[in-house]
Amino acid sequence: MVFNSLEFAVFFVIVFSLYLLCAHKYQNRLLLVANYVFYGAWDWRFLSLILISTIIDYFCGLKIHSSGSLKRRKVFLFISVFANLSILFFFKYFNFFTDNLVSLFAQFGFDLNINVMNILLPVGISFYTFQTMSYSFDIYRERLKPCKNFLDFALFVSFFPQLVAGPIERAENLLPQILNKRKVIWQNILEGAHLIVWGLFQKIFIADNLARLVDPVFADHTQYSGTVILLTVYAFTFQIFCDFAGYSNIARGLGKCMGFDLMVNFNLPYLATNPRDFWSRWHISLSTWLRDYLYIPLGGNRKGPVRTYINLTIVMLLGGLWHGAAWTFILWGLFHGILLVVYRLLEPVAKIIAPAKKSFADRVYFLLKVVIFFHLVCIGWLIFRSQSVSQFVEMMRMIVTDFNPGQESGVIGIARTMVFLLTGLLLVQLVQYLRKDLLAIYRTGTVLNSMIHSAMFYLMVFNSEPNHSFLYFQF
Repeated sequence: MVFNSLEFAVFFVIVFSLYLLCAHKYQNRLLLVANYVFYGAWDWRFLSLILISTIIDYFCGLKIHSSGSLKRRKVFLFISVFANLSILFFFKYFNFFTDNLVSLFAQFGFDLNINVMNILLPVGISFYTFQTMSYSFDIYRERLKPCKNFLDFALFVSFFPQLVAGPIERAENLLPQILNKRKVIWQNILEGAHLIVWGLFQKIFIADNLARLVDPVFADHTQYSGTVILLTVYAFTFQIFCDFAGYSNIARGLGKCMGFDLMVNFNLPYLATNPRDFWSRWHISLSTWLRDYLYIPLGGNRKGPVRTYINLTIVMLLGGLWHGAAWTFILWGLFHGILLVVYRLLEPVAKIIAPAKKSFADRVYFLLKVVIFFHLVCIGWLIFRSQSVSQFVEMMRMIVTDFNPGQESGVIGIARTMVFLLTGLLLVQLVQYLRKDLLAIYRTGTVLNSMIHSAMFYLMVFNSEPNHSFLYFQF
C-alpha cells in the first residue's frame, strides 16, 4: 500500500473518518490497528519483526529506567541495541557480507561453500529500528522517561504516516503527541492537505516522470553518450529529492490532518553551499540521528582535528551503509565523509576570501558556492545510483571524455522534458527560499493557492506514469 495509490486513499479516508468520531484513547487504538493493517498490506509476515522490536524495546526501556546500577542499565541498553541491529543485519546485510567473505577467501584458494539465502528485505526496516534504538538511548541518557502503556508505545514504533520511509522521529517529539489529547482543527487539515498534494506532485509528476529518463540509462549506460549521461545524473539528482521529500511531505501532511506535528526532513538541500550545510538540510532526521547517537559518542570534535576527521569519515561510511548493502553506498558515504573533512580543512581560508556581507560580490559568491557544491552532490548521486563501482567509474569517464552536446541527437528533447518537469519545482523553491517559509505557496492567498493546486492536479492526472514505489522503501 503506497501513498500514491487509490488503495491508500480509500484506506486513509476510512481511518480519518473513524478517527474524527473517537475519543483520544480510542483514536490511539484505531491508529495502532491502522498501522498494522497498513504495514501488513506489504507482507503480513514482517509484522512479527515490528512486534518483536516493540516488545524488546518496551521492556528494555522500563528496565533501563528502573535499574539502580549503571551496569544493569548498560546491560538492558545493550540488549535493545543488539536485538535491533541483529534484525537489521540479518535481513539487510547478511547476503552482502556473506558474498564478500566468500569472494575474499576465494582469492586465496579457499571455498567456504556458504549457501546464500533468499532473504526478502522488509520495507522500512532501517527506519523503525533506528527510531526504537533512539528511544532506548534517550532513556539511558535520562533525557526521556519510558512509556508505561505498551499499546501507546507500539503506536509510536509503527505510526503509519512515517513508518516505512521516515522521518525517523524521536520519542521526545512523537510520544507526547500520542500520550496527550490532540486537536483536529480546520487550519491543520488545510495545511496537511497542501503538504499531501505538494508531496504527491513531487512524486507522481516530477520523480516518476524523471525515472523514465533515468532508468534506461543506468540499465545499460553503454548505449548512451557522455552528454546524455550527464543530463541523466541531473535528472536523478532531482528524482531522488522529489521522491524522498515528496514522501516526507505526504507523511507530515497526513500527520497534521490528525493533529500530529512530524519533523521537517528536507529544507531546500540543493541551495546548500557546503557539505555541513547540505546535511543540515537533507534527510535531517537521519543526519541528526547519526550526529547524536554516533558522532558525538565517538568524541565529535572534542578530541582534536585528526580524531574529528576520523569520526566524520566513520559516521558517513556507516550512513552510506545504512542506505543499503552495496559497495556503491559505502563509497557514497566515504565521498561525503571526504567532503566534510576537506570543508573543515578549507573553512578558515573560505572565511578569509569571503566578500562583505550583503554586497553584490557576496551574492555572486553565494551563487558560485551553490553551483559548485550542487555538482559535487551530483557526483555523489552518480555513485549512489550506479549498479556497481565499475559502472560509476565508466559513466564518469564518459561524461568527461564524451561530452559533445552540439553533436548529440536527442539531447534537446531530454533537456526540454527536464525543463517541463522541473520549472514549477524550482519556482516554488525560489519562493520558499526568499520568504524563508516552506509553506510559502500555501500562504499565497485563496485565489492563487487554488490556481496552483488545480495546476498540480491537472499535471498529475494528465502527465503521469503508472504508480511507482518510493525509492527509499528499499532502504
